[in-house]
Amino acid sequence: MLYIEIVKFLLFSGLIVLISKYILVRALRNLAECLNLNAKAVGDIAGFATSVPELLTITTASIRGLSGASIYNILSSNIINLIQYLAAIAMNNNGTKLKNKAIKTNLVLVAITILIPIALLQLNIELSIVMVPIFITLYIFFRFINNNAHKLYLKKEDKEIEEEIEAEKRKQKRNDREAVKQVFILILATVALYIIGDKLGDTLETLCVLFNVPQFIIGILLGVMTSIPELITFFESQKHGKRSNDEVIGVIEATNNLLTSNMFNLFIIQAIGILLINIFR
Repeated sequence: MLYIEIVKFLLFSGLIVLISKYILVRALRNLAECLNLNAKAVGDIAGFATSVPELLTITTASIRGLSGASIYNILSSNIINLIQYLAAIAMNNNGTKLKNKAIKTNLVLVAITILIPIALLQLNIELSIVMVPIFITLYIFFRFINNNAHKLYLKKEDKEIEEEIEAEKRKQKRNDREAVKQVFILILATVALYIIGDKLGDTLETLCVLFNVPQFIIGILLGVMTSIPELITFFESQKHGKRSNDEVIGVIEATNNLLTSNMFNLFIIQAIGILLINIFR
């Protein structure tokens, strides 16, 4: 019986990752390109998209009262995201691009999104309803710093990117029909992820309640599984930069993907988890 539940856990987690990787993330990238968005906007969208698996796993765990699994899921996801990002940068020889002050600022914020859950665990701070407005305020503050650092330290790059976008617009008109298609695909993917996420939640509850599997182990495993989509987008952004003959575009996109994903994981998804735990308690 235990082995069956473990297989179900791996199956449902794998399906969430595959749908996110091959359908959700690709559809969002295609949508961004159809709308001729810049590298920062594409990175932000990718960050939200790749956080969908965490949203589903945290939601299902929180509804079933597994708060321990949720915080370890967020922590492991954010750590793995940073490791994957640095690996993608190193493998594409883009380390010199990290010297930009905007990118450095973003990486400091990323480090803080890892230190906060570590501090919560070390200090044994309860994830009560009081933490929700704190997390939301921190999310707004981090987003403010991110946007202003980008405007302040990436003016030259922004101008070059805008010129490239305008050139692309002249070559290829905005494809609204294709954008509608991608939105439809996103809706279908979201429905599929919701159904699978609900099944995963049942499996998590069975493992923790009937078989006494520690919540921190469940959370770490979920973190590993749900971080795979970020790995894909980090490498894709680097390839996109090389194809456009401007590698800084790929680094900007990957960095905003990383920061947006980590911020959304910790401040928004964790806040949703806290609310759900209190509602279904």
